Amino acid sequence: MLSKKYRFHSRGGVKYTYKHGKTIRTPKISLVYNENARGHTRCAVVVSKKVEKTAVARNRIRRRVYEAIRLELPNFPEKRDYIFVIYASEIMTIDFDELRKLIHSLFAQCMV
Repeated sequence: MLSKKYRFHSRGGVKYTYKHGKTIRTPKISLVYNENARGHTRCAVVVSKKVEKTAVARNRIRRRVYEAIRLELPNFPEKRDYIFVIYASEIMTIDFDELRKLIHSLFAQCMV
Protein backbone atom coordinates (compact mmCIF):
# COMPACT_ATOMS: atom_id res chain seq x y z
CA MET A 1 0.00 0.00 0.00
CA LEU A 2 1.09 3.50 -0.72
CA SER A 3 2.09 5.37 2.42
CA LYS A 4 -0.32 7.97 3.80
CA LYS A 5 2.12 10.77 2.99
CA TYR A 6 1.67 10.13 -0.74
CA ARG A 7 -2.14 10.01 -0.80
CA PHE A 8 -4.76 12.76 -1.00
CA HIS A 9 -6.47 13.58 2.31
CA SER A 10 -9.47 15.54 1.09
CA ARG A 11 -11.57 16.01 -1.99
CA GLY A 12 -10.44 19.61 -2.39
CA GLY A 13 -7.04 18.60 -3.75
CA VAL A 14 -8.62 16.08 -6.10
CA LYS A 15 -11.09 18.67 -7.43
CA TYR A 16 -8.27 21.18 -7.93
CA THR A 17 -6.19 18.64 -9.84
CA TYR A 18 -9.14 17.69 -12.05
CA LYS A 19 -9.84 21.36 -12.81
CA HIS A 20 -6.29 22.61 -13.41
CA GLY A 21 -4.41 19.45 -14.39
CA LYS A 22 -3.32 17.96 -17.68
CA THR A 23 -4.58 14.57 -18.86
CA ILE A 24 -2.94 11.62 -20.58
CA ARG A 25 -5.40 9.01 -21.85
CA THR A 26 -4.93 5.36 -22.73
CA PRO A 27 -7.69 2.82 -23.42
CA LYS A 28 -7.43 1.34 -19.90
CA ILE A 29 -6.18 4.16 -17.67
CA SER A 30 -6.07 7.92 -17.78
CA LEU A 31 -3.69 10.08 -15.75
CA VAL A 32 -4.53 13.59 -14.57
CA TYR A 33 -1.53 15.45 -13.14
CA ASN A 34 -0.72 18.89 -11.84
CA GLU A 35 2.17 20.62 -10.06
CA ASN A 36 1.88 21.08 -6.30
CA ALA A 37 3.68 23.18 -3.70
CA ARG A 38 3.59 20.59 -0.91
CA GLY A 39 7.11 19.29 -1.38
CA HIS A 40 6.08 15.70 -2.12
CA THR A 41 4.04 13.71 -4.61
CA ARG A 42 0.41 12.73 -3.98
CA CYS A 43 -1.55 10.03 -5.80
CA ALA A 44 -5.16 8.88 -6.03
CA VAL A 45 -6.85 6.02 -7.88
CA VAL A 46 -10.45 6.39 -9.07
CA VAL A 47 -12.49 3.34 -10.13
CA SER A 48 -16.08 4.01 -11.17
CA LYS A 49 -19.05 1.73 -10.55
CA LYS A 50 -19.35 1.55 -14.32
CA VAL A 51 -16.09 -0.42 -14.37
CA GLU A 52 -17.03 -2.93 -11.65
CA LYS A 53 -20.29 -3.11 -9.74
CA THR A 54 -19.01 -4.62 -6.49
CA ALA A 55 -16.90 -2.71 -3.99
CA VAL A 56 -14.71 -5.79 -3.53
CA ALA A 57 -13.69 -5.73 -7.20
CA ARG A 58 -13.16 -1.96 -7.26
CA ASN A 59 -10.99 -2.14 -4.14
CA ARG A 60 -8.93 -4.98 -5.61
CA ILE A 61 -8.24 -2.89 -8.72
CA ARG A 62 -7.37 0.10 -6.53
CA ARG A 63 -4.94 -1.95 -4.40
CA ARG A 64 -3.16 -3.37 -7.45
CA VAL A 65 -2.73 0.08 -9.00
CA TYR A 66 -1.52 1.59 -5.71
CA GLU A 67 1.10 -1.15 -5.42
CA ALA A 68 2.34 -0.50 -8.97
CA ILE A 69 2.51 3.23 -8.17
CA ARG A 70 4.41 2.53 -4.94
CA LEU A 71 7.05 0.57 -6.84
CA GLU A 72 7.42 3.21 -9.58
CA LEU A 73 7.22 6.37 -7.44
CA PRO A 74 10.91 6.50 -6.37
CA ASN A 75 11.91 6.76 -10.04
CA PHE A 76 9.90 9.98 -10.43
CA PRO A 77 10.70 12.42 -7.62
CA GLU A 78 8.84 15.40 -9.03
CA LYS A 79 6.43 17.18 -6.73
CA ARG A 80 3.13 16.64 -8.48
CA ASP A 81 -0.39 15.43 -7.85
CA TYR A 82 -1.44 12.36 -9.85
CA ILE A 83 -4.94 10.94 -10.27
CA PHE A 84 -5.27 7.60 -12.06
CA VAL A 85 -8.73 7.01 -13.51
CA ILE A 86 -9.41 3.36 -14.37
CA TYR A 87 -11.61 2.61 -17.41
CA ALA A 88 -11.17 -1.15 -17.89
CA SER A 89 -12.06 -3.99 -15.52
CA GLU A 90 -9.27 -6.07 -17.06
CA ILE A 91 -6.82 -4.19 -14.84
CA MET A 92 -7.90 -6.67 -12.16
CA THR A 93 -6.73 -9.68 -14.18
CA ILE A 94 -3.74 -8.51 -16.24
CA ASP A 95 -0.25 -9.55 -15.23
CA PHE A 96 1.21 -7.28 -12.55
CA ASP A 97 4.38 -6.64 -14.57
CA GLU A 98 2.25 -5.43 -17.47
CA LEU A 99 0.32 -3.12 -15.11
CA ARG A 100 3.58 -1.78 -13.75
CA LYS A 101 4.87 -1.09 -17.27
CA LEU A 102 1.61 0.74 -18.05
CA ILE A 103 2.01 2.95 -14.96
CA HIS A 104 5.67 3.54 -15.84
CA SER A 105 4.77 4.61 -19.37
CA LEU A 106 2.16 7.07 -18.05
CA PHE A 107 4.73 8.57 -15.66
CA ALA A 108 7.26 8.82 -18.50
CA GLN A 109 4.74 10.58 -20.78
CA CYS A 110 4.01 13.28 -18.23
CA MET A 111 7.75 13.98 -17.79
CA VAL A 112 8.06 15.11 -21.42
